[in-house]
Amino acid sequence: MEEETFDEILNGLVRVYQKKKGYRFSIDSLLLAHFVSLKKRTKFMDIGCGGGVILLILAKRFPGTGGVGLEIQENSTELARRNSRVNNLESRIDIVQGDARHIKNIFRERSFDATIFNPPYRKLHSGRINPREEKAIARHEVKGSLKDFLNAAKYLLKPTGKVFTIYPAKRMVELIYLFRLNGIEPKRMKLVYSDIASDAEFILVEGRKGSREELKIEPPLFIYNQSRKYSQEMCGIFNELSRFPTDGGG
Repeated sequence: MEEETFDEILNGLVRVYQKKKGYRFSIDSLLLAHFVSLKKRTKFMDIGCGGGVILLILAKRFPGTGGVGLEIQENSTELARRNSRVNNLESRIDIVQGDARHIKNIFRERSFDATIFNPPYRKLHSGRINPREEKAIARHEVKGSLKDFLNAAKYLLKPTGKVFTIYPAKRMVELIYLFRLNGIEPKRMKLVYSDIASDAEFILVEGRKGSREELKIEPPLFIYNQSRKYSQEMCGIFNELSRFPTDGGG
């Protein structure tokens, strides 16, 4: 059996098994989980959920919601199920193995209030593809692209349903174009920088299906300060995520 680690994050409020040498969640997952906002009784889906970190955080942050994770890889699907169990969230999180490109064969149309995804960032023929399949699928558009995820979101979402995602800032034009192509209007946006001297690294976007044009651009987020330590804003995000309700297991 491949070696694993068992990690406690956010002051121990979430515990996760991860492959020691496989894909491991990074700070962009935490940024996206913090950016998401869900109302009570929301049914949401994480498309390409990996080990389920975003699902777990959202289920804990918003106890009145129910989540589904869709994951194409068998190993990651099983890992997400184990992580759901170890966090006592089996009653509120369902993990389904499947391909977002064939979403119509898996779920009913218009069955979710919100979709969340942290898609592969790199085009299939750009850069070196990792020899480990798990990492390759997570980083390159090997088995799904932003276009595929948005097509799935369009199918899954109820009218006025929401989409939340994070994507490289340098591909922002493509992201906005594909949002609108699928009838999803960008409503809220935040640029994320490594530090004050760097170019934008990520873009966080909330879109709404069938909405009118009106975009709110939030203040930028700088991950590090001049001392290369986490910025005050970033520490605030960690603190806020660490204070969410812990009664999400019922």
